[in-house]
Amino acid sequence: MGKESINEIIRGRRSVFPPQYNDTPVSEAFIRTLLENANWAPTHRLTQPWRFKVVQGVSKDRLGTFLSNTYTDITSDEDFSPFKHKKIRNNCTMASAIIVICMQRDEKNRIPEWEEIASTAMAVQNMWLTCSAHNVGCYWSSPKLIDFMDDFFDFEEGERCLGFFYLGNYDQDHDMISKRDAVEEKTLWFK
Repeated sequence: MGKESINEIIRGRRSVFPPQYNDTPVSEAFIRTLLENANWAPTHRLTQPWRFKVVQGVSKDRLGTFLSNTYTDITSDEDFSPFKHKKIRNNCTMASAIIVICMQRDEKNRIPEWEEIASTAMAVQNMWLTCSAHNVGCYWSSPKLIDFMDDFFDFEEGERCLGFFYLGNYDQDHDMISKRDAVEEKTLWFK
């Protein structure tokens, strides 16, 4: 891969949401490649804090039911949105797979927690770039519901959920345009 290719992949990365996915499943071989690439993220003191739980098939339906029921339980009547309730469940149904992104805190607390969160985020970026390079849709969601995932999964001591990485094939839409403000507006040079 040339230098221009990596630039194109980074700059072409987009969120592709579950309603945009088609019915073509994402292969298990691709998911394994995705996770292997995530495993090569930078990690301070080699804590390798990223943990993943791959949810497919009927387990996606169970997760969708759990999330929508939890949303109902934690939301006041005046804040409850039937649209959001339905969207939570539909995101699980429409995704080919959901990778639950977790972070395992170093038991010796050798580094600050934010570094382990950042390292896990870099693992997710590796996944996102892999999806982008292979034209697979993906989206990282981190709703309030992640705080309740220990009621669905048995987490290790010090492990917690940082979000859901939805995956799905999609029909290519060349109108997916993203923009960024100029980096010069965000940079100060000291020489």
